Amino acid sequence: MAAEAGFDWRLDSPWRRLPITLPGAVVVGLIGLWVGAGLMPGDAPPPSQKETLTLDAQLIELPPPPPEVIEKTRREPPPPRNEPQPAPEPPPAEVPRPPASLAAPPAPSAEEWQLASTYTLKNSKRYRNAWAQQVRSMMGTAVEGPDQGQVRFRITINPDGSLAHAEELWSTSAKASELARKAIQGMPPLPPTPSGKPLVFEKTLSFLPYETGWPPSYRYDCLPDPPQFRNPFAWDGGSPQGAAPTPPAREERDPDCHPSDMTGTFEEEDAELKRQIERNRWGR
Repeated sequence: MAAEAGFDWRLDSPWRRLPITLPGAVVVGLIGLWVGAGLMPGDAPPPSQKETLTLDAQLIELPPPPPEVIEKTRREPPPPRNEPQPAPEPPPAEVPRPPASLAAPPAPSAEEWQLASTYTLKNSKRYRNAWAQQVRSMMGTAVEGPDQGQVRFRITINPDGSLAHAEELWSTSAKASELARKAIQGMPPLPPTPSGKPLVFEKTLSFLPYETGWPPSYRYDCLPDPPQFRNPFAWDGGSPQGAAPTPPAREERDPDCHPSDMTGTFEEEDAELKRQIERNRWGR
């Protein structure tokens, strides 16, 4: 019936060779691989053999070192042993430093008081400084320690030079305050004030081992003081408001005032610069 249907089952038919040739080629290829490798499906791989590597070592004898190297080695000292080190010596005891001290400045001379009694500039500046120098000279030597300090007074001097009033404003040392009060009470008679009026001023007396505050500089005393600024719009809240006050007129410079003609010592300029720094608080 198959032949009747037209299907060719002959051996030389291409339809007969196709299903046999492809599987057979695969099987033959696998068998060839197994045979070439020397293995069969049931064989196990041969065990690996360990290889031993043997090295032939030969002792080489080195030549002796030169004589100079041997001699240098003999001259070098042996390395130090780890011996216990001696304990370090204690530092020397500090010698106590004597406290610093500063002798009192000399009292103003008769010539200095004569100049001070005729100096009217800057609220009798020479007279005020001569008075403070006189008091400081009577306070004695200032020694470093708890007794050093400063004391400030408000002083009123009568026109004839006698003391009218002395009020202590503040003090940083009880000893300085005591010595200053004793010196003020025991001052010698002073010349009259330059202006012929009561002289009122404030002065700080330094009882310190490094500073006295003298001598001041008088080079620019002849120049007029700059006018003080006052806010024209300030109001206390209670007084009647009116027109703003006119600012004060600037004082005219004295034609005889020539600061460059006056010569001052280095100590005077240094003291004046320090006074301005402390007054204006520069750099603080």
